[in-house]
Amino acid sequence: MPQKTEIRISGHGGQGAILAGQILGKAAVLDGKKALQTQAYGAEARGSLARSEVIISDGRIGFPAVRKCDILVAMNQESLDKHLSALRENGVLIVDSSVEKIPEAKAKVFKVPATETAKKTFGDSMYANMIILGALTKMTKLASEKAIETAIQGSVPEKTIETNINAFRKGLQLGQT
Repeated sequence: MPQKTEIRISGHGGQGAILAGQILGKAAVLDGKKALQTQAYGAEARGSLARSEVIISDGRIGFPAVRKCDILVAMNQESLDKHLSALRENGVLIVDSSVEKIPEAKAKVFKVPATETAKKTFGDSMYANMIILGALTKMTKLASEKAIETAIQGSVPEKTIETNINAFRKGLQLGQT
């Protein structure tokens, strides 16, 4: 049976959860894997909840939606509260350190200071998604660092490529293994 991992990245619209999922999916394909990415967000987009779901597999993907995620990334409290029940038992939970209340969960829990680091290092919280993507990459090895950087280059405006890659690399440093 092929190795398959289901990931949900969630946050408020504008936090870049969807972009992070798109980049992860593209990178997995660059690494020769099968990947499927879907997204959902509120009608008002900015400020409402947004989520990106990515399925990465060594073989064919039979069902195009995440049922129970192996990895949940929550970039804010509301996302964690809404999506925690979708995390598979003994899964991986990665939360931004701005999330204050983490309920009991049968999961490996990692706090990443993505928003705080983005503000301090890059002067803007908009790079928190690349930082959390770096931490996710370091922790899970779902895609290679090279493939993620290539996918970033093809996914963000040219003038922000360098900063986004630097934010990703900062996240790699913050990631725990």
